[in-house]
Amino acid sequence: MTWIPDTIRQESVGADEIGVIHPHNGHVIEFAPSPADHPAVRWTGSGLLPGQARRIVSLLPSATEIVCALNLADRLVAVTHECDYPAAALEGVPRITANRLPPEVSGSRDIDAAVRSALTSGHGIYDLDEARMAELQPDLVLTQELCRVCAVAYPMVVEAARSAGGADGPVVVSLEPHSLADVLATIEVVARMAGVEERGRVLVDDLRRRLDGVPRTKSPRRVAVIEWLDPLFAPGHWVPEQVVRAGGAPAIGWAGEPSRELEWKDLAEADPEVIVLGLCGFDLPTTLIEWASFEPPEPLTRPSAWRAGDVWAIDGSAYVSRPGPRLADGVEILAAILSGARDPRAARIGN
Repeated sequence: MTWIPDTIRQESVGADEIGVIHPHNGHVIEFAPSPADHPAVRWTGSGLLPGQARRIVSLLPSATEIVCALNLADRLVAVTHECDYPAAALEGVPRITANRLPPEVSGSRDIDAAVRSALTSGHGIYDLDEARMAELQPDLVLTQELCRVCAVAYPMVVEAARSAGGADGPVVVSLEPHSLADVLATIEVVARMAGVEERGRVLVDDLRRRLDGVPRTKSPRRVAVIEWLDPLFAPGHWVPEQVVRAGGAPAIGWAGEPSRELEWKDLAEADPEVIVLGLCGFDLPTTLIEWASFEPPEPLTRPSAWRAGDVWAIDGSAYVSRPGPRLADGVEILAAILSGARDPRAARIGN
């Protein structure tokens, strides 16, 4: 059995190990081989996790995809209202979150304003059915603190976990990847906690082979992946690395750091040769609808990409935003765009 105290932190206890450190006496209470830069930076809960996690609540679409990619869909007892992949595996799984934004809010500008207002007020943008979660008696809850817009607020999750069982409540694991290597490590974390380490190794090895198999070019073109249209957001974390692995050079964005708002003149000055709309939370059809109603600002018409008609749209939700196995698909799609190969998952929208 692994004892997970109510408040713990992870610290390195050796070159190849990560220790779970008791917050009061500083003793290592559990450790296992793990990457040095372990992305699951916070573990909490107040109970015993006997062996394998058998009843999993996923409060992240990316975590849901990881669980299913490990062939553990039968252990999911609840997911979020946004978890949509793989659809067949999620049929009948209870949804225990809801969006607080009014249903009539749509379009980049209105969504951005509503989200900023909700976060400023302290209410957040998601509801969590704590009573239902308690009824489902999970032993593991997967969530994140990386982005306040992407999941239920972490304090709310911790409180719900405590309410779900007190001293015997579920362990909460906050997955915090900042790079592709971190994403692969989170897969290993979930696999270890579910007792399927070998499945995790096989999946991670396959994803590494796919990523390493994408050819690079000697003269990479400058690529601007746009995370949000109105206002303009440049991507961070793993997205610039996706561009590099696809054979491009990031024209905007900051690897390993949060996405940031930019002025359109900043994009024009970066002069990308390829522009890709990978809008956060938008699938490809929704992105095309959003683009059709968007009035391109004058600076957007200056870059080489615009003049050459090299402007594309992809499913940002599936292939860019969610730190899960399909980021490898995202790299392959970007590589197809850069090489001129046809990929049905990308739509050319340049003039």
